[in-house]
Amino acid sequence: MREQKGLNLTMLCDFYELTMGNGYLASGMGDRITYFDLFFRTVPDGGGFAIAAGLEQVIDYIQDLHFGPEDIAYLRSRGIFSEEFLTYLANFHFTGDIWAVPEGTPVFPREPILVVRAPAIQAQLLETYMLCA
Repeated sequence: MREQKGLNLTMLCDFYELTMGNGYLASGMGDRITYFDLFFRTVPDGGGFAIAAGLEQVIDYIQDLHFGPEDIAYLRSRGIFSEEFLTYLANFHFTGDIWAVPEGTPVFPREPILVVRAPAIQAQLLETYMLCA
């Protein structure tokens, strides 16, 4: 994301991630610790392995993950998010842990490249970007 400084990529997440976060908070599960593994199913060129890449972009994204006043106003205008959730987003900061294979490491299909351990809402909000990066 170095070439995109100044852009807030947070709002590019799937709307699903936000509605799930709102649901987690409403059901009292927002702070429940969850894990997810990022992996791939097959090597695109049919080879035996791939090379891990994109970790720096993921770290940059997490460090800049925030919801500004315009983001909150837009989400409020949708009429489906609780004020409690919007306040949570306005004060958002990632507190979880991430373990990852070092950049440039050979990786194989179906093995974790990156593991996220975080409160459910936080982990949910990382999902879209991590799948794309």
